[in-house]
Amino acid sequence: MHIDYSHLNDNEQKILTEAANIIEERYIRHKEYTSPEHVKQFVQYRLGHYEREVFAVMLLDNQHRLIEFKEMFFGTIDSAAVYPREVLKVVLHANAAAVIFAHNHPSGLPEPSESDKQITRKLKDALSLIDVRVLDHIVTGETSVSFAERGLI
Repeated sequence: MHIDYSHLNDNEQKILTEAANIIEERYIRHKEYTSPEHVKQFVQYRLGHYEREVFAVMLLDNQHRLIEFKEMFFGTIDSAAVYPREVLKVVLHANAAAVIFAHNHPSGLPEPSESDKQITRKLKDALSLIDVRVLDHIVTGETSVSFAERGLI
């Protein structure tokens, strides 16, 4: 489900953001993320409303429970620059055992681009050096695509 918040004023958007944080803390943070379908729903909920590309990392513990959902890079309507060095710093700081990458396509079409595939390979290679598993990369738009379900991870 794609939710458009653009018609809301800043105060209303802040209230919805705070409500989302409360829901996440109470119901989502301690859930195990082992099903691509659950992850796709969560990512759509977190990133589906943006009008520009946002690249995020789900930092997970050994049982694949969410430590933190970190929005890291903000781009334009059709791209976002992703820096592996910055991703590694965040992963190490959180002491994450595994990660799931996620980003949105504001166009609504979630088909992964070649650059999406390339950055995923780069990040996976870099994180393998520090024994952190990359479980998936979700691209969301009107629907969501899982790299793991497609055999791209």
